[in-house]
Amino acid sequence: MKYPALQVALDFIDLSRAEKCAKEAVLGGCDILEAGTPLIKSEGLDCVRKLRKLFPEKTIVADMKIMDAGRTEVESAAKAGADIVCVLAAAADETIKECVKAGKNYGAQIQADLIAIKDPVKRAKQLEDLGVDIIGVHCAIDEQMHAKDAFKTLKEIIAVVDLPVAVAGGINSETAVSAVKAGASIIIVGGAITKEKNATQAVKTIKKTIKSKKGTKTSLYKRVSEKNIKDILRKVSSANVSDAMHRKEAVIGLKAIGKPIKIIGKVITVKTLPGDWAKPVQAVDKAEKGDVIIIDACGTGPAVWGELATHSAKQKGIAGVIINGAARDIEEIIKMGLPVYSKMVMPNAGEPKGFGEIGVGLNIDGIVIETGDWVVCDSDGICVIPQNSIVEVANRAMSVLETENRLRKEIDDGSTLSRVTHLLKWEKTG
Repeated sequence: MKYPALQVALDFIDLSRAEKCAKEAVLGGCDILEAGTPLIKSEGLDCVRKLRKLFPEKTIVADMKIMDAGRTEVESAAKAGADIVCVLAAAADETIKECVKAGKNYGAQIQADLIAIKDPVKRAKQLEDLGVDIIGVHCAIDEQMHAKDAFKTLKEIIAVVDLPVAVAGGINSETAVSAVKAGASIIIVGGAITKEKNATQAVKTIKKTIKSKKGTKTSLYKRVSEKNIKDILRKVSSANVSDAMHRKEAVIGLKAIGKPIKIIGKVITVKTLPGDWAKPVQAVDKAEKGDVIIIDACGTGPAVWGELATHSAKQKGIAGVIINGAARDIEEIIKMGLPVYSKMVMPNAGEPKGFGEIGVGLNIDGIVIETGDWVVCDSDGICVIPQNSIVEVANRAMSVLETENRLRKEIDDGSTLSRVTHLLKWEKTG
């Protein structure tokens, strides 16, 4: 095989979707097709047989993630048509040796995957001594969601082994060039191809990047740290965030004043009594530019927010205001363009009595909200993201959005959501 090579990881759970994407990827010129672990677990080794039958000239990888029974699992994958079979580097040396022997017997190369290894450089050298054919440097999907770096140890590993090194972990058309420059022989790409509407064009773009060693900008398939959180939250919806949080419930029933305008930002909380607008107004002084003020006025009136408070918030650079209670001066608020959501609207305001607190925990309809949490608010509702999980949730929400882009394209090609997702197959039984 000519290196550097592009490997497409088909991490689907339905074979028909994997086949469709594989055909597009081959048209784009990919070098290697990988039957991903989710696909093998879902469809069995028939997925490898199918890929071999459809693409007899392509190198086929079976990402078995073997941890035991090395001989049996390599034999079965090789007989199904795999050219390369993956074993976990965390497996016992005896298992690695059995995989290597079986690979020689049945004509398959063995790739050892360093996923979750504490000392990957040391283990890579041991794996070379054990006889594996390829070393795999792998930043797991769940680690990527926490902004872990796929390339952190790549150069160090390439420096200590004389084997081809494959690298995987959130690689896209921008970052593929870093893998090539580091010396990787096999560039493994998953979502940046398999979630694309046009996988053929995605492969062509990344192949061009690999060949020219010059990255191509992309707005998707990026996983970010906290300093870039807003870049992602601007793209995703509250529905995406809810899905990313295992369909977590949101605050509902609060409506935008005027045309819905999306709100994102860090939260500053206000707890007040019905009609007492002192603490809501004071919160503007305490908030930072870009913050979102969330006010719990017990879900009732009189109004605790109006034109002058909105004017103050806009001047301060507040991103938006969310009120579990009442607001007024609607026409003036709409003209100012600051997004405000409230449970109700009424003309009568209360009085500034000063009861309540700023920065305390809220519980609105069972949703716990703390100062420092993040919020995504749009027409569907208000999703609150705990501050200690913002990086993971934002990245997972982006992954949801990307996955839906591909599903939408498959539906556009003449299918339906039920057929694309094989709904009957995945209904819970028993």
